[in-house]
Amino acid sequence: MMEVGAEQGRSQGNGRSDATAREPHSSPRRSLKMFLMALSFAYFAKALSGSYMKSTITQLERRFDIPSYLIGVIDGSFEIGNLLVIAFVSYFGAKLHRPKIIAVGCVLMSIGTFIIALPHFIIGRYEFETSVRWVVNSTQNPSPCPVGSPADLTQDGKLPQVPATGCEGDSNLSMWIYVLLGNVLRGIGETPVQPLGISYIDDFATEENAALYVGCVQTISVVGPVFGYLLGSLCAKIYVDIGFVKMETITITPADSRWVGAWWLGYLIAGVITLFSAIPFWFLPRSLPLPVSGPQGPEKCTPEQTSFIKDPPLLKHKYPSDENTTFIEMAKDFIPTLRTLLGHPVYLIYLCVTIIQLNSLIGMVTYKPKYIEQHFRQSASKANFLMGVINIPAVALGMFSGGLLMKRLKLNIMGAARLAFGTSLIGYFLSLFFFAMSCENAKVAGVTLSYNSMDTISYDKHSVFAACNSDCFCSTSDWDPVCGENGITYVSPCLAGCTTSAGSGKNTVFSNCSCVGVAGNFTASTGQCPHKDDCDRMFPYFLALSVVTSFIISLGGTPGYMFLIRCIKPQLKSLALGFHAMATRTLAGIPAPIYFGAIIDTTCLKWGQKRCGGIGACRIYNTTAYRIAYLGLTLSLRTVSFIVCIPGFILLGRQLRKEERNAIHGDLANGGTELEALRKEEFVTSNSDQTQQTPDNSTDRETRL
Repeated sequence: MMEVGAEQGRSQGNGRSDATAREPHSSPRRSLKMFLMALSFAYFAKALSGSYMKSTITQLERRFDIPSYLIGVIDGSFEIGNLLVIAFVSYFGAKLHRPKIIAVGCVLMSIGTFIIALPHFIIGRYEFETSVRWVVNSTQNPSPCPVGSPADLTQDGKLPQVPATGCEGDSNLSMWIYVLLGNVLRGIGETPVQPLGISYIDDFATEENAALYVGCVQTISVVGPVFGYLLGSLCAKIYVDIGFVKMETITITPADSRWVGAWWLGYLIAGVITLFSAIPFWFLPRSLPLPVSGPQGPEKCTPEQTSFIKDPPLLKHKYPSDENTTFIEMAKDFIPTLRTLLGHPVYLIYLCVTIIQLNSLIGMVTYKPKYIEQHFRQSASKANFLMGVINIPAVALGMFSGGLLMKRLKLNIMGAARLAFGTSLIGYFLSLFFFAMSCENAKVAGVTLSYNSMDTISYDKHSVFAACNSDCFCSTSDWDPVCGENGITYVSPCLAGCTTSAGSGKNTVFSNCSCVGVAGNFTASTGQCPHKDDCDRMFPYFLALSVVTSFIISLGGTPGYMFLIRCIKPQLKSLALGFHAMATRTLAGIPAPIYFGAIIDTTCLKWGQKRCGGIGACRIYNTTAYRIAYLGLTLSLRTVSFIVCIPGFILLGRQLRKEERNAIHGDLANGGTELEALRKEEFVTSNSDQTQQTPDNSTDRETRL
């Protein structure tokens, strides 16, 4: 009976052990795949909302009447939020429930995205400068040329100050502050997604699957910006107050510099997607059983792996409980390690090069849609569409091809550095052709043209007043452009000398415009004159060159990252990657959009006017100065980075030669040691042989005696 009971106990024990053995192959594997899908969705959501922010910079400028440098501050606030918590999340997050921390991060990102859209529901309807009115059943429109003279204006050419209605109730706090705070919160929420997500996969996936899983996540993160820019393109076509106003009463089109799309709608969509991405992480376990690819132990490992196996596998990702390391002890160890890292000359030069190049890249990407809008006179919707459909896929293909090329060529650290430098240099020379792809500035009377000379464009300070509009009581601060029959754009119907108008809304036609023709019988229509013939011919070449340069420059992205990993000692790798991320965010991600925007602001020819007074968003730029400032700053930064690369290659060559010499000396030393051991072995063997032969020799001598 006892034997039977023992047998039953063993069978039950075996059953439990079998169930335990089967569990790691079912539930944990399913949980890991669920985590992979959830992390991919989170990557998609954060990439979508980030790229959508880039696509709305001109919409935000016009809606909040702010200059480009403030948009740069808003854009850089995401990196500020990230930097505020990245050290705490990276250190403490690994010790806590990583999936739930990622879920909290996604919720914070979602809340931040909703906060960005909040001002739309607070500040009321969008009002823009216009003299066109929507009139129903009326043939008598008010005259666009009030009786008066320029002498009645103030010294700076403005109408006498009349308090705008509704300004008394406006808050002194600018509404763009909410956008900035929401973006900071987005940065805080995004922080745990990458470090904790990738480390979770690396801990609980098998070695052969970890790289594949990380590659899948990174691929999904490239798809996100495509949908982000496409969403920006769709929302830019929709009027900002859609659903709250009658669209037939809107007198401007998406091509107008006063047009503001439904920027808030995209943020609501992105916020909902990000909120959904948080749900799966709440149901995932804190940890999974470590991957089992075969019998455990050093007997199944390679000799190289065996030399590194010091602790039991189960303690791979845990902190031993007997380690009572204090913060002071960690700090004492951290400072010398950081000093060692920053004392590495190759790493330090690489850090400087990437910071300079990322300044160029971030500034260029942030304002590229705006450059397409202003320079080639495309709508914001079309600019965002082209960024999403053409540029982003070219970058993704370039990064993938760079990694594939590096694998096929089996490049070492010097080969990776040369490939990254070569592709960047080729892209640099191709980018010089952008300077030749220019469009003629819009012909605007009193801004780019003189009323006295309508044939040649000049950027001297012109007066918007002339004899033809001297009888009209006009303001120079308004921007309400009309296109005359002579192909010239005028700042307003009043400054075009128009005395009557017929029709309403977009169909309004101004007549008797004295500045349009000598006879004074010429008409003008709403909006700027197109003048797109030269731009339409040049724009396809710009797009083609943009795709080629984006692809070639991206080819060096993967080799450059591998160079970062390989140029330092393995024990310094984590610190090197973390410090590199922090330095690039601080010195490139935050300042680049700000000073790029400030330099672009200097090329503005005509600023808009806020409803309650003050300078608003820019209405028209000096496209020649814009092109030189935007492209010149981008290429100047890359020129500096190439100069810094020269000592980097020299030091890298010296380091590699030194390592080769050390390796040769090490081999010789090892060979000498082995030779000495062989000699000792031979010596011991010969001595033992002699010892064995000694008794025989003594016997012979005795025999002879």
